[in-house]
Amino acid sequence: MNATKAASAVRPETTASGRSIFGAIFKARESGILLALVVLVAFTATQNARFLSGQSIRDILLGTAILAVLAVGQTIVMITRNIDLSVGSVLGLSAFAVGSLMQGNQSLPVVLVLLAGLGVGAVCGLLNGFLVRFGQVPALVVTLGTLYAYRGISYFWAGGKQITADELPRQFLRFGNSTLLGLPWLVLIALIVLVAAAVVLRNYRAGRELYAIGSSPQAAELAGIKVGRNTIVAFLVSGALAGVAGVLFAARFGTIDAAAGTGYELNVVAAAVVGGVAVFGGSGTVWGAGLGALLLTVIGSALAVLDINQFWQQAIVGALILLAIGADRLVSVRVAKSLKKRDSHVR
Repeated sequence: MNATKAASAVRPETTASGRSIFGAIFKARESGILLALVVLVAFTATQNARFLSGQSIRDILLGTAILAVLAVGQTIVMITRNIDLSVGSVLGLSAFAVGSLMQGNQSLPVVLVLLAGLGVGAVCGLLNGFLVRFGQVPALVVTLGTLYAYRGISYFWAGGKQITADELPRQFLRFGNSTLLGLPWLVLIALIVLVAAAVVLRNYRAGRELYAIGSSPQAAELAGIKVGRNTIVAFLVSGALAGVAGVLFAARFGTIDAAAGTGYELNVVAAAVVGGVAVFGGSGTVWGAGLGALLLTVIGSALAVLDINQFWQQAIVGALILLAIGADRLVSVRVAKSLKKRDSHVR
């Protein structure tokens, strides 16, 4: 009896009224992002025609690819009502690790390099998950600590040195610039990650359990969902994808040092939140996060083309986060009132 009640309470937004409200707001959010992209691109192109040049579009897509891979992992964690602030440091550590690995083996296949980066990131993510699960410490605190810990490992390992393009295999550098059917490989990898994550979250039990945990951890436990295990898996996936992003970062820039990935944390969280992923957990999609990543990348490129101070980019990102959090809170309050009103009518 209790398990049945808990199962029905796991995701309150799955009721007719709740679903309609949440569905409308998130569709509106994604539509709003697309509209903002069109307006921003059109305005910037009228001010500087070079903004729509082939090289400019390519740079935007490559920048979006790295941020989108990170945002997918962040989305999976945030859906469970947690957050991972260490992704930038994991990216940097993974990038330096695979760079050092390739220095000693110039013939290493790109697939193995990707797997190596994924493995380094997975270990970091697994540590985050264990600390959150068994340390009973908020994820915000844990990942803030590991952000500095992983960055410290990178600085200790690098010892002030830098890995340059001359020290990396030619096939790896070609991978960072080559295309398939007109699309860069980095963008294709990001699309594969987006599609795979979207399918799992939407169509498989593992994905639905993550939403259930974010909606109500206590109800999820009563319904028989293993909250601790799923939380660890969420952080593991986030770390693994940050590791993959580290490889993409190394392939794109060809130069790696201990500071690689610094500052990515804010943009990754912003991409997810602006894309409709609720900070309070339980809702959001990886497609929205991907659109958020594209919007932030276009904003950065547009400000550079328009010769506007980078301070405004950070200010805009911060403002977008505040607006998105405010919108999510407003929706949560409306859904709660709607459910309360429905229950009163039932009684």
